[in-house]
Amino acid sequence: MQRTFADKLHIHLHLFKNLAKNPKFWIVLCVDVVLLALSHLLANAIRFELTLSNQLLRQSLALLPLLLLVKIPSFYIFGLYRGMWRYTSLNDIINILIVSLFSSSMLISMLLIGNRFAGFSRSVFILDCLFTFCFITWHRVAIRYFYQRYGNGDGLFTPNLPAEKKRLLLIGSGDAAEKVLREINENILLPYQPVGLVDDDPKKIGMKLHGVPVIGCVDDLKNHVLRSGAQEILIATVAGNREQMRRFVTLCQQTLLPFKVLPNMGELINGKVSIKSIRDISYKDLLGRDEVRLDQDKIGGYLTGKTVLITGAGGSIGSELCRQSLRFSPGLIILFDSSEENLYNVQMELRHEYENIKTLAVLGKVQDLRLLDSVFRQHRPSVVFHTAAYKHVPLVERNPWQAVYNNIFATQLLMEASIMHGVDRFVLVSTDKAVRPTNVMGASKRVTELLMLAYSRHCWDGTFSPAWSRAQRDADACAQEPSPMPTAHRTRFMGVRFGNVLGSSGSVIPLFKRQIEKGGPVTVTHPDVTRYFMSAEEAAQLILQSGSMGEGGEIFILKMGDPIKIDQMARELIRLTGREPDREIEIRYVGLRAGEKLYEELITEGEGIVDTHHEKIMVLRGAETIACTMLGDQLERLAQKSQSLDNNGIKETLHQIVPEYTPDYAIA
Repeated sequence: MQRTFADKLHIHLHLFKNLAKNPKFWIVLCVDVVLLALSHLLANAIRFELTLSNQLLRQSLALLPLLLLVKIPSFYIFGLYRGMWRYTSLNDIINILIVSLFSSSMLISMLLIGNRFAGFSRSVFILDCLFTFCFITWHRVAIRYFYQRYGNGDGLFTPNLPAEKKRLLLIGSGDAAEKVLREINENILLPYQPVGLVDDDPKKIGMKLHGVPVIGCVDDLKNHVLRSGAQEILIATVAGNREQMRRFVTLCQQTLLPFKVLPNMGELINGKVSIKSIRDISYKDLLGRDEVRLDQDKIGGYLTGKTVLITGAGGSIGSELCRQSLRFSPGLIILFDSSEENLYNVQMELRHEYENIKTLAVLGKVQDLRLLDSVFRQHRPSVVFHTAAYKHVPLVERNPWQAVYNNIFATQLLMEASIMHGVDRFVLVSTDKAVRPTNVMGASKRVTELLMLAYSRHCWDGTFSPAWSRAQRDADACAQEPSPMPTAHRTRFMGVRFGNVLGSSGSVIPLFKRQIEKGGPVTVTHPDVTRYFMSAEEAAQLILQSGSMGEGGEIFILKMGDPIKIDQMARELIRLTGREPDREIEIRYVGLRAGEKLYEELITEGEGIVDTHHEKIMVLRGAETIACTMLGDQLERLAQKSQSLDNNGIKETLHQIVPEYTPDYAIA
């Protein structure tokens, strides 16, 4: 106990030495002394009806040293001098109340024990406690007000205040709007002056939020803009669906004012909405997705403290998987990518923004047997997320051998490495283009789904290992001879199938944005073409969730809402820039590209789909499998056709493996 007390005393002495070096501490302390003395004298004056005799005045002054010796140390012990009073909060006010009651109780107890309160009025100490709380609270609040009004975080006065603040009208009057208004009030550097709120709830009209009135309903936005003299609009509410956000955007566009939006809560991992996060509205906001509900315990159960390998880690989905995995504190994240620039970018982001997480960047191709075997032997990953693949449909259609090597054989090699090195879970990221494919890319991804099912521990019989032998043959054997494939294993293989990811390298969104910036035309393949879309954040979260649900051999289907017309998407993106499609920006239809089809599907006819406990995830169970020996022979033929760059031969072999695939032999 003596050592613990000595340690605490040493810490307090060290803190006091630091405080003593700060002149602001002595200013606050002196003001507190004056206010405490004033509280006691005022309590006596009120108790005796403002008529203090010389005897009472001498008694009060004589008691002041004891009062200060009790209250000032109490303030210090309770941390009242270690707070940053420019950020005074409700918790600080409660702390002042507690220390006021405590110090007054201590003073009363000392007088009661010393002379049984002889010659003192009890009501004086009650009033003294009340005035102490009021004056000290007023002092702290005044400090906060002073800094909000005249100071900033870097110095006492702010030399570079905004010359003119924009008059800001907010849509919404809920939690997000409250945080925005509070931060505007606290940060005088922000170039905004809130002039009103509008809301869909007419009952809120006339009410105030942080002094800003709710002036009307959203449907009358144009009139409210004219009445308030607003110069900019902020959508500070979470839209429940796509139609509601589109309504907000349409109403904002009618005002001809610039408008912005707060990010969706799912984008902000810590859930904190900030005025600093205001950005221009994007198409992602118009999807109207609800926040993804994650089973934190289940995901943490297979990620926390484990080594996680993510292929394609520099891509849109792979990099977002890295970010989303960080909240579950993995022991090591292996970033595997063949693109030097992408790998460098994600490595620097994780290293500088998430310093407590250990990462390892591996530059290379998955089909490099020596590298793959070395990484698995040295680091023993427990979880593998395989996102690396060629995804551009027209490019892959004209270079089908690359789909075979990069999409099929690389995936097969990675699966076999996972089996041989005892990986717990392997999650394959697939695509809706694998459903009744009309292009090589979709067919290659369907083959990887069949491989996943064949290697599942429920179907695996260990009768073939073509990936290892083919890779050894092509690379003159790896540095260390791999062990033979086991006849049984414990790796859980599962796939996740979904559609397009907004903003990814294969998405039309970046292309449309570049075309709009140049003034058009915006090229759409067909007026009726539709696709499924989701954000990278949503995709990564649902991949993590699916990984926790799989027992082996499942293909999880992510519910992506209704398919979206690409033509409609292009028109909405043009309107988001404040221009009118067809009139100011031309939309030109150029026809379907090589291998494309009008509609994408998430399931094939006959696939048994089952709901899961998660509202956004379905699963295919008992899905089609293929005999290992037959699949091995077909893959050998596929390898031969790829080595000879036989375009039609590759497509014919893919059709034999995936009968529902409709090859286009005219594209060479």
